[in-house]
Amino acid sequence: MVSYIKKFFLQNISEKQTIAKNTFWLVFGTVFSRVIKMVIVIYAARVMGTSEYGVFSYALSIAALLTVFIDFGINAIITRESARDLSVQKKYFSTALIIKLVLFILLFVLIVLIAPYAIRQHEVVVLLPLVALMMGFDGLRDFGTSLARAWERMEIESVVQISTNLMIVIAGFVALWISRSAGSLIGGYVIGTFLGMIVSFYPFREYLKKPLSSFDKTLIKKILVSSWPFGMLGVMGAIMLNTDTIMIGWFRDISDVGVYGAAQRVVQITYLLPGFLTIASFPLMARLVHNLERMKRVLEGGLSLLVMIAVPLTVGGVLLAQEILSVLYGYQYLSGTGAFRLMCITILPVFLSAMFGNVLFALNKEKKLIWYVLLGIFGNFLFNLLFIPIWGIDGAALSTVCNQIILTLYLIYFLRKELHFRVLHQVEKLVGATIIMGLALLGFRALGVSLYINVFVGLGVYTASLLLFKEQSALMILNKLRGLKQSQ
Repeated sequence: MVSYIKKFFLQNISEKQTIAKNTFWLVFGTVFSRVIKMVIVIYAARVMGTSEYGVFSYALSIAALLTVFIDFGINAIITRESARDLSVQKKYFSTALIIKLVLFILLFVLIVLIAPYAIRQHEVVVLLPLVALMMGFDGLRDFGTSLARAWERMEIESVVQISTNLMIVIAGFVALWISRSAGSLIGGYVIGTFLGMIVSFYPFREYLKKPLSSFDKTLIKKILVSSWPFGMLGVMGAIMLNTDTIMIGWFRDISDVGVYGAAQRVVQITYLLPGFLTIASFPLMARLVHNLERMKRVLEGGLSLLVMIAVPLTVGGVLLAQEILSVLYGYQYLSGTGAFRLMCITILPVFLSAMFGNVLFALNKEKKLIWYVLLGIFGNFLFNLLFIPIWGIDGAALSTVCNQIILTLYLIYFLRKELHFRVLHQVEKLVGATIIMGLALLGFRALGVSLYINVFVGLGVYTASLLLFKEQSALMILNKLRGLKQSQ
């Protein structure tokens, strides 16, 4: 049995098994590492207070926004080209590494020289050099795992994620022990991301020996031309996730940034879930570019699974918003309840958009998404400009809801020109199971049951309802688990 488990989780045997294995490792690595990281985030929010935590959130949003420019779609190009032809991966890796180092240096200089003129909070400006270092180390760390994705060895990426976040947490606690300030915590993040970058490059250390010998200047143009459309998608995503915080800092007090950032971090954890499936299935999608009928079936199966996960997360988050914020951060963050509820509404469109973007990139249609990118950037800025001065952090959350729904509908319209797929089916079964779960959550909350028990019961009620209604995706997962047990 032990040998079977090792073979299933550490080797690529078949397409379905490889996707299942890689999805498991992505889920395990990301969930475990995020849970670890949430410990330091929650502790920091409690001990630092809303104002100092607002400074930290503001600085972290700047780092997250600018990290995209170091990647700018290059990681995805390395994964795609290496998955199609492993013989070219060393040249792509070395060439892309040089490009990233140059981008890192340029961005570091620009941040230090220009960013202070765009940020009015002095306490954030003084942290920019540290933010720039953290941005560079984290961008290179993610690049170090691009080959693992091409090899469909997400167990390597899982180890890197866990190691990085564990080191961030340790360094963060030490930093807060020294000083309960945003600057101290950012310093801990810098140390943790630097160590994570080293871990990420260790499995590919052979590629780092004389990297200039594999450098191919003829690939520079090809990499940049292929990566910029996907890079623009990343820029749009980063803008939608982080400009809310930055614009709140323009119009509101820094403590509002702290409250919004605390609520946003909980919802952003759910945004990671579609990434597990899309990253794990991307190499297969790239190979199915000439078999559209099979690609459509893979897409529809993925959408069914994502919807099945997204709907209860949305409803549960809306119903239990106040309890979640109170338990995690304390009563000083309850002013973010309305914003948190609105953010939960974005979960379903974000899940769908992640899958749609994955398929379009596999189809080499990313260049046609420039209008999608421009629409997202313009819409996010416009809605924030309209809503934040009136409704504050609730307006920022409402802006994200409006923009994300518009973008998802645009993607559906665009992708259906390539694949005639169904977005939803068996909706009545999902709705029925969700209603039953919602009633259970409300009932147990009225009885004063703790949040942890309520969430656990709600999950059990939802799962049982899906199986009772014979929902297709739920039955498929159950059958896979039974097959795994029987094979043992």
